[in-house]
Amino acid sequence: MFQQPTDFRDECDALYGLLSTLDDDAFARKTQFKGWTINDVVSHLHAWNRAADLSLVDPEKFAADRDWLVGEMLKGAAIGTVERRWLDDARDRERLEQWHEYYGAMVERFSQADPKQRLQWAGPDMSVRSSITARLMETWAHGQELYDLLGVERMNGDRIKNIAVLGINTFGWTFVNRGLDVPTEVPHVRLTAPSGEIWTWNDPSETNYVAGDATAFCQTVTQVRNVRDTKLEVVGETATRWMEITQCFAGGPEDPPAPGSRFTAK
Repeated sequence: MFQQPTDFRDECDALYGLLSTLDDDAFARKTQFKGWTINDVVSHLHAWNRAADLSLVDPEKFAADRDWLVGEMLKGAAIGTVERRWLDDARDRERLEQWHEYYGAMVERFSQADPKQRLQWAGPDMSVRSSITARLMETWAHGQELYDLLGVERMNGDRIKNIAVLGINTFGWTFVNRGLDVPTEVPHVRLTAPSGEIWTWNDPSETNYVAGDATAFCQTVTQVRNVRDTKLEVVGETATRWMEITQCFAGGPEDPPAPGSRFTAK
């Protein structure tokens, strides 16, 4: 067994704990993320958990379903509409419980897999370890809009290091994805974990670095906060440009939210 499936399960369990006490009416509330409702978020997480799981247990069905999903979106269908067509029309607590039951079983399957095994995806193939880490990242990122909506300050654990590593590893891709030259000098990163441990990456520098709270860094690279709304210390032209456009998730280039537009409701 390797660590990431457990980290994914723990992140899902924390989010389930947040949502499990809601009544059905609450699931129609809109978040600060593109007007998505709680229902939209839970369905999105469930759909792509299912896709990742299929890539492990039934690659042929995954490939067929992926081609259908992508084809429908290329025709102009909204992602939420396509996801619901692929799944079913469950909503509210029924959808929440579907997601909860499925990710629990999914963790068991990923835990028993070779972490280096290659899996198909919508983009390039990835390892089993990378696949479940991506699911953890997306659960954490989309979870933020739910914590924000419900006015709850999330208590993070050191499992967010998985997300920080994704942020570090996608430095070059962030620029390539926008058709920009990749800077030759990679910024030094020094973060304080939720536990107080210090995490560092890349060569030390006094003129090109990002430093501060690991949660704030993860919020920035997942684009759930604009870097200007964090207390990260960002020094140097390259570090500044990176934090302005950083994107640790797949897909075309996305801009971070406008300053002040994403926050925890009071």
